Amino acid sequence: MRTYLLGGVVTKVDEHWDKTLPNLMAEAGLKSLEAAGLSTVDAVYAANVYGEVLQEQANLASVLAEELGLKGVMASRVEAGGVSGLSAIQSAVAAVNAGLAKAALVVGAEKLSDITTEEMTSLATMEERVEYVGMLGVSQLAEAALLYKEYMKRHMVKQEDVAYFTVLSHEHASTAAHAQYPFKVSLESVLKSPYVAEPLHRLETTAPADGAAALIVASEELARRLDAPKCLLTGLGFANDLVTPFDREDPLEMRSITYAGLRALEMAGRKRTDVDFAEIHDSYSIMAPLTLEALGLAERGTASILARKGYFTLSGELPVNTFGGLKGRGNPVGASGIYAVVETMLQLTKNAGKNQVDGAEVGLVQSMAGLGALAGVAVLEAVR
Repeated sequence: MRTYLLGGVVTKVDEHWDKTLPNLMAEAGLKSLEAAGLSTVDAVYAANVYGEVLQEQANLASVLAEELGLKGVMASRVEAGGVSGLSAIQSAVAAVNAGLAKAALVVGAEKLSDITTEEMTSLATMEERVEYVGMLGVSQLAEAALLYKEYMKRHMVKQEDVAYFTVLSHEHASTAAHAQYPFKVSLESVLKSPYVAEPLHRLETTAPADGAAALIVASEELARRLDAPKCLLTGLGFANDLVTPFDREDPLEMRSITYAGLRALEMAGRKRTDVDFAEIHDSYSIMAPLTLEALGLAERGTASILARKGYFTLSGELPVNTFGGLKGRGNPVGASGIYAVVETMLQLTKNAGKNQVDGAEVGLVQSMAGLGALAGVAVLEAVR
């Protein structure tokens, strides 16, 4: 598969009180078209999770197309929890490769600043079986905390090792203009922040955010005619698992991530050792080591130790979350996967500024719904 990506743009993850959800989507979509040098596309895909609940708006892709003045195009909204962004890109790739479109616009957006953190905690249970966890008052925070405890116990890892992933994320976000939290934090500050569910501290979690990101998926014929910076999407993989982690044989074994990663790498014709950097789903600090180990990018129980040794910094052996990931850059859920892909595009086209990874040729993006209920992985490569 050789599908071209171009026109990648991101808006600052923030509290955009002056903008509606369609406003955010249209702003990103228009900038993407301009960056790609296009005035129109054949299809529009909108990635969004909570628009029907929070903004009482369905059919978002059609609304977006109208906002952009596009007529006669295919328009579809895609929802798959935290994997919505990569799923929308998959839909666009399928349309282009099937000859249904020469160019497709993909926009991910979420407007979450209108709700409280407590309400966001409640909404997060929607990615799992509501009657199993939500109605019993079991939050995703509590589940993540249990995984955290088990991980430390099984691998004899200290809490400061796992919590260090927050420090790393903020380090990278500190030089990212579009990040929600563009500042550094100390490990001491992380460990002194209040517990949300022991041992998980507040600074080890993400917060509600508004944001939108967009890109163009184009056929090779069209992409080669355009002067915009571009890269290749060479692999995509998706896999599910039992929705609730504690229904699985081993709750620490994120099989959906493992399978999705293997499928994406196989499609791309790549090995794990070919990956130069990775953008992963770190909704909670504990998910960073679990994800890296599930992808085979670190041995079981070692990711946190490697992080403390600088292995995942921008100048390390395998830079991770080069613009801060969900923790530092922010987590506008339906858009987060597209943010990660656009950030990967910036790396591969040498447009990452202060966050540029030297020699970036192959990047891996991973997204997740719930705590491993569904995973998506994409492999992107520089155009040579």
